[in-house]
Amino acid sequence: MADTHTVRAFLDDSHHAWAADVQASVDRVLAVRPHAGTDDEARADARELLGLMGADGLYRPIGERDLRACCLTREIVAEASPLADAVWALQGLGVTPLLLAGDGPQRSHWATPALKGELMGGFAVTEPGAGSDVAAMSSRARRDGSDYVLDGHKWYISNAGIADFYVVFASTDPDAGSRGITAFLVPADSEGLVFAGAQVMSAPHPLGELRFEACRVPVAHRIGGEGQGFKVAMATLDQLRPTVGAAACGMATRALREALDHAVGREQFGQPIADFQLVQEKLGRMAMEAIAARLLVYRAAYEKDGGAERITTEAAMAKAYATEAAQSIVDDAVQILGGRGVMADHPVDLLYRSVRALRIYEGTTEIQHLIIAGRMVADAKRASEEADG
Repeated sequence: MADTHTVRAFLDDSHHAWAADVQASVDRVLAVRPHAGTDDEARADARELLGLMGADGLYRPIGERDLRACCLTREIVAEASPLADAVWALQGLGVTPLLLAGDGPQRSHWATPALKGELMGGFAVTEPGAGSDVAAMSSRARRDGSDYVLDGHKWYISNAGIADFYVVFASTDPDAGSRGITAFLVPADSEGLVFAGAQVMSAPHPLGELRFEACRVPVAHRIGGEGQGFKVAMATLDQLRPTVGAAACGMATRALREALDHAVGREQFGQPIADFQLVQEKLGRMAMEAIAARLLVYRAAYEKDGGAERITTEAAMAKAYATEAAQSIVDDAVQILGGRGVMADHPVDLLYRSVRALRIYEGTTEIQHLIIAGRMVADAKRASEEADG
């Protein structure tokens, strides 16, 4: 269970109760499930996991815009099942744009059932030529009467081929760069929307490509105004980025627990390996990094829940530090477990394959560093100008 004691200063009583509820749900629903071993199994499991978590109300914090509760949910879920965490996260990405900028029908017809686990969403931004540089996307949407016509190619799209709807970003004004990007709600059965195939990750995950071939989307399915898509995408990522750090904390916690249990129980040279100082040094550093990561994550969530309009810097720090720390902690866990840590059926091996992606999606660590430094430089320049003025 998430150690709410270490971040008590950032939580309300309701969050401690919520964490207990989530843990009870996870123990009942997720902890007893076998992990998917193939991409096909992951696709089938993802739909089932969506319904199970929805039935237990685990998406409720997304609708309530309670970021601390979202972080607690992802931390606890990720500790038990990286795939379930991915399902939860992608539902958040698919629903949040509708909550931020959608109209009444979009929220009632799509967001509300999605938050109950009855519909699965997807978030389609990335393209072969546009990853971190979102403004470089080549997908286009042109107005044609009461519709838009979408053409383009998206890849690395989670839930591709199994989602019921996608939030798709395309340019309605290519000359305007990021200011020309618009967001659309595209039902999966829309004519001209083609699932172009699965993309298989090292850890089972429903990922794939989408093509839009003269795909007609009603104007009523535009999310926000024309040219507001980049703002919607960034606000969505700003809202959910700390939860990526929370997921990393959950995976790190599981890896640390597995490593500690192994170290105490495994004997070599007549004593438990936990008695060797080199192993103790690893365990101590792992614990320290895990707690530091959690503090950054819940600090960011606390600021947002407290009314901060933007938490760009705080979210970037949380995401970057927690994911890098988790990678290090999981790697150390593999080293402590030795041969057992690289067996495909061991939880730490699954964590090793799962945690790596967290350092890339929703903004690489390097991009987070640039965001943090960019804000620092801008603030320093503004302070200098004010002093000179």
